[in-house]
Amino acid sequence: MRRHAGRPLIVAGLASLLVALAAPKGTADDSLAWRGYVKNFSILLMPPAADLEEGRLDQPDMGAVNTRLRLGLAYRPADGITFDLAYDLSPRIQDARLFEAGSFMAGLELADYRLVDLRDRVHPGPGEAPASFGLYQNLDRFAVTIRTRAADISVGRQAVAWGSARVVNPTDILAPFAFNELDKEERTGVDALRVRVPLGAMDELDIGVVAGEGFGAGTSAFFLRGKTRALDTDLAAVAMAFRRHLLLGLDLARSIGGAGAWLEAAYVLPSTFSKDGEADEKGYVRASAGLDTNLGPKTYGFVEYHFSSAGGKEPEAYLPASQSTPFRDGAVYLLGRHYLSLGTTYQISPLLPMTGLLIANLGDLSLVLAPSAEYNISPDIYLAAGAYVGIGRRPRILADPPSVPTPRPDLLRSEFGAYPDMLFASFRVYF
Repeated sequence: MRRHAGRPLIVAGLASLLVALAAPKGTADDSLAWRGYVKNFSILLMPPAADLEEGRLDQPDMGAVNTRLRLGLAYRPADGITFDLAYDLSPRIQDARLFEAGSFMAGLELADYRLVDLRDRVHPGPGEAPASFGLYQNLDRFAVTIRTRAADISVGRQAVAWGSARVVNPTDILAPFAFNELDKEERTGVDALRVRVPLGAMDELDIGVVAGEGFGAGTSAFFLRGKTRALDTDLAAVAMAFRRHLLLGLDLARSIGGAGAWLEAAYVLPSTFSKDGEADEKGYVRASAGLDTNLGPKTYGFVEYHFSSAGGKEPEAYLPASQSTPFRDGAVYLLGRHYLSLGTTYQISPLLPMTGLLIANLGDLSLVLAPSAEYNISPDIYLAAGAYVGIGRRPRILADPPSVPTPRPDLLRSEFGAYPDMLFASFRVYF
């Protein structure tokens, strides 16, 4: 569990936000500016029925109405120096089961790369279980960036992300998004010291230290990443030590016959830097390769193949695999090994795009379909709606013994057949 920040950090954050609200959105010299948004997501989750030894078990639907208010401040006291601050406040009205970690399968359990932090749940307080309402907070940005001719240096809570793949980024393990994340606009901030050194017009060396609780080797990360361009190809390589594991990654992107192409891969050696020398788990490989292109004046499409040796070969191996290091520390969440993704966007009008995503687990032949549409009411107001629908064999549940009314999970027979279906609508206002 992370350590919570003391009153000085809380007071500093709230004071900065008050300054932001008191200041105009932009000043004449743009030295001080604030921005923000309000987002509302209304969600209906429909867990799949499970097969019993006799008959089937229907699980009740779950609903949620979640709102996110974000206020951000940017302050530039001098050329080359920028302070960034962002704070989120999120009231959540939802089924009590959704407040429980792991209440449904679709999602990432991310490692916590923060040295200190505010208590995330404001209400109810510690030791109290939410019934249907919870109020959450997140100090998501708290950083200063200094730009010089030699390097850009960023210190504090900031976004650290990279990778060219569209659905799964094997080299992006600090704070990635799951495919079914509804709000992908802001990466979760991590506490880091990052130095980016330009080596040429297209070349850069990126060095960083990411701090976890206690700044220990088992909670933190260090990375060294370089990128360049050669033979009409964007090339990037990364070496990262994270939580005593070692990641070696490669990212290639280029144009092929008018289409964009990418290959992003990572090889992870668990417990490479473990002091006790216990490195029983084998290394694992993750890779994503794909193509994208414009299929017409209004249509964009892509295809991507993803491989993960950390997943199970058969559905019976999914749950044991989910307890291993790749899922616990390496931001792996897809349970199988081979996946094919197809995505498209069709511009019905300049203000109304429709998107579709299909992800297939090629091992158990289960699918997830994700259609959505978004309407831009005005320059700062958006409406959206969509769904995530899983297709596959339902889980099998055995009662132990059969007379006990509460059954226990026993066996997954497909991955996406065990995901709950989800319908959602969202409303976003920027200011």
